[in-house]
Amino acid sequence: MKDETKAKLKFGGWGVVVGAVIAMIIGFSWGGWTTSSTADQMSGDAVLANEAVICVAQFIKDPDSKKKIEEFEALDDHYKQSQFVEQGGWSKMPGQKEASSEVTRACVAGIRTYIQK
Repeated sequence: MKDETKAKLKFGGWGVVVGAVIAMIIGFSWGGWTTSSTADQMSGDAVLANEAVICVAQFIKDPDSKKKIEEFEALDDHYKQSQFVEQGGWSKMPGQKEASSEVTRACVAGIRTYIQK
């Protein structure tokens, strides 16, 4: 192989490598690319948010919601409010045997926001 051809191949190879690195930097920084672990985290967060909204809606649509809101507000800490929501069954999603603690915490925050409005 000629020296000129070797130099062109070397230059072209480095161009491909540098171009790929630049494409990855742009893609992950501004292009919206994500790794699978980031995508899994994002979908988990979305599911949690949806389940929390369902929980708040179930709490609000309870036949005795006005009384339940008063009972909820009377509880003085987050832990007792979480227990109240779990015992009421609002944070338990259809098909689940028991409520998720993450959903319960998010639901309590949502109920607090609803009450403050």
